Amino acid sequence: MPVFDYGTTTIEWVFREEPTLKQHYITVERGQPVLLRGKRINDSEQRALIRQRARWIKERMAEVNRPLKDQFVTGSRLLYRGKTWYCEVQPALELSKPVIRFRNSRFYIQSPEGNYLSRSLLKAALDVFFREKAKEKLMPRIRHWQRQTGLQALSSGLHRFKGRWASCSEENVLEFHPRCMELAPSVLDYVIVHELCHTVEKSHNKAFWKLVERHYPDWQRCHGEIERLGVEV
Repeated sequence: MPVFDYGTTTIEWVFREEPTLKQHYITVERGQPVLLRGKRINDSEQRALIRQRARWIKERMAEVNRPLKDQFVTGSRLLYRGKTWYCEVQPALELSKPVIRFRNSRFYIQSPEGNYLSRSLLKAALDVFFREKAKEKLMPRIRHWQRQTGLQALSSGLHRFKGRWASCSEENVLEFHPRCMELAPSVLDYVIVHELCHTVEKSHNKAFWKLVERHYPDWQRCHGEIERLGVEV
């Protein structure tokens, strides 16, 4: 397939002979090489036509290949540890599922769909990523705050809640949504202390908030951030 480089844009095209046409036409379609149609012309004449219309072709390529609303592409951003980070989507057609990694202050996403990732696959891959990070970062913080506060849970685990970040059961089993890894470290610490305080006080009464205040003086700022996000703890 012939190629013409226009700045940083590579234009690939195919020629389709249509003798009935009085002039040559260029068509740009999503995910397809540029189509040049018309009477038979040689390769150099084709290249000359592509060169003449290169700026228009570049603009049309950018327009028709603009990401769809349900597609996640390079340049998109993801929330992690209280900040949004730049994402690079890397084609990995040999994979059956996408893989998400975070390093050097950037997300790298290997996509079996090519240079984009559908939102449905992204959601599933993020769940895997956040679960791994929760085991790595959340669980040690729970142990830290149990030692710091003297409050003890029976056990701790992960659970995908609807509308809340975490919970403490009547048996003092703590569960946290994997998406807790989206929270800033200080806010995550508050969520942990909040749930540990529920091992003593099950309701949000005055004694409960007094206990939270004792163990986490910055709780009001962090609680305000939780409320801003619209999810209960």
